[in-house]
Amino acid sequence: MEIAAFAITHKKATIKEIETAWHGDLKTLIDKILNNPYIYECAILMTCNRVEVYVVGKNTEEILRKIAGKMHVSDRIVDYYKNSKCVEHLFRVASGLESMIVGEDQILGQVKEFYNLCKEYGGIGRTLDLVFSKAIHVGTKVRKLTNINKGSVSIGSAAVELAEKKLGSLKNKRILIVGAGEMAKIVAKNLACKQCEIAIANRTVENAEKLVREIGGKAYPLSELESLIERSDIIISATSAKGYIITRDIVKKANGKKLFIDIALPRDIDPGVKELGFELYTIEDLREISEENLKKRLNEAKKAEKIIEEELKHFDLMLKDLKANSAISAMYTRAEDIKKDEIIEFYNKLSAKYNVDESVLPVIEEFISSFVKKFLRLPTVRLRKAAREGRDDVLNAVEYVFGGENLVPCFEDEKAQEGQYKTACAGKQT
Repeated sequence: MEIAAFAITHKKATIKEIETAWHGDLKTLIDKILNNPYIYECAILMTCNRVEVYVVGKNTEEILRKIAGKMHVSDRIVDYYKNSKCVEHLFRVASGLESMIVGEDQILGQVKEFYNLCKEYGGIGRTLDLVFSKAIHVGTKVRKLTNINKGSVSIGSAAVELAEKKLGSLKNKRILIVGAGEMAKIVAKNLACKQCEIAIANRTVENAEKLVREIGGKAYPLSELESLIERSDIIISATSAKGYIITRDIVKKANGKKLFIDIALPRDIDPGVKELGFELYTIEDLREISEENLKKRLNEAKKAEKIIEEELKHFDLMLKDLKANSAISAMYTRAEDIKKDEIIEFYNKLSAKYNVDESVLPVIEEFISSFVKKFLRLPTVRLRKAAREGRDDVLNAVEYVFGGENLVPCFEDEKAQEGQYKTACAGKQT
């Protein structure tokens, strides 16, 4: 059994190439992949920055290359991972180490979302369930024990961070965003949870209204800019205009304390605004903040990598135990099938020869259960040892000998085994 994945991400592919890699709906794609007789499990992760396919089965790398080929993507933009490297990659993804913005939180939620969807659509089995559950645990742990997700590293989010730093809480503050493009959208999304009053002014009011429908607030035309500035506490400008949108003349009548933040390139706000006694910060100031925060995140990334390294060791043991459990389950399943038949046959012989009633059944069941447990105890210990030593040949041989193609869920302990014997035996009697 192998765990493998291919990944098409922002590291090698353009946004257009990533979008091209999306084919059909999630369930259809999972069903197509699972139609391959050598693939037993499948999970898919799709975001604006990545398309990743995870599989469990045989000949996985060869099959993944064929899947990527059918998606009509160049091999140049595809990374392939197998076994421990595959698990490590998913841990890094969930921890935010593989994101365009290191440490961002959104990816962890996306991993959870696709894990649940793939499980619902029948793609995730025992192995990928363990892998994804552990990845989510690792991603959560990294964010709790490090500051990898602290500090804004995009210009838009840094603008909001600066506003909070200068004015404290933004709750109930009146904030004007000038512009409705991508940068303005980032600012608006970062403000959406701050319980502030948002106004969006744009040359094309329809675009401002579209953004308002996404994050709330009110839309205005640029013709109302002067009055909007007058009643705002914070003004963040992010248009693509070639000249100043906010001039000294527009601002000179404004009263009260105001914070101006210009994140446009070229600049939107006349530097003369500063001469009027207002605070003005530009994209250069914000770059310093974002670059400093990025340095801090990269330092925290080293801590995250140590956590992942430790978790990979733990997971490796879990995976080895899972392999051992498969072989052990095959043994006990075979013993269970024989035991049930033998109890009934032995009881029938005793009943015919000695006229005993069903009261002897628990005694027979107890004796045979004890015999099976004692007989299989040493093989069980040896199989767990073989798994820890990475001796897959031993595990595969036991599964083959005991017919491990149709395995039942592994037993957690001897009490669970005993309970399973009793349940099966009771079912046979009736």
